[in-house]
Amino acid sequence: MSLDQLLNPHTAPRRYVITGGPSAGKESVFARLLEMEIPCTEGEPAREIYRKHRDRLGRHLQVADRQEYSRDVLAAFVAEYSDHKHGLRFYNRGIPDGYGWDAFFGLRPYSELEEATRLYRYDAVFVLDSLDDFDSEDDLVWAKEREIRRVHELIIQGYYDAGYKPIFVPADEPRRRIDFILAQLPVPAA
Repeated sequence: MSLDQLLNPHTAPRRYVITGGPSAGKESVFARLLEMEIPCTEGEPAREIYRKHRDRLGRHLQVADRQEYSRDVLAAFVAEYSDHKHGLRFYNRGIPDGYGWDAFFGLRPYSELEEATRLYRYDAVFVLDSLDDFDSEDDLVWAKEREIRRVHELIIQGYYDAGYKPIFVPADEPRRRIDFILAQLPVPAA
């Protein structure tokens, strides 16, 4: 199927998550999707919400701050999901990412997250395999390599627990990762 056929905006909404732990290369993949004019999340909502919390608090989030942050991220993800009405869209992280991040910070799943996970379902979940390079100039990189790997594993487990069968995207340059993802998409119904 051609890219034009995949991008037909007259089809029912099709929702695909691209996720992975920190330093998995999501930013580069989404930048390339935008260059290709493929409908997708612009920016990273969770990162922007983090910055707002950090600016308001005057410090990085601590475990006690994480529940409010998690609820704000959930609300943003639900809004983005609900706003999409037609055709294909790629999401930079999805609702079940909350399970992995909350688990990393020792938080238990909360009822709003569980309900949203049941109500708002994605057509497929693509997990970017971690890159070998954990260097970043981003102001939010906070984790050591072992923590990055742990968050990655917890995110994956969250999707399995939510009933998804993630498709793993090998570490590669962004265009080849996108080619791999597009090749995995089901043919839309007419």
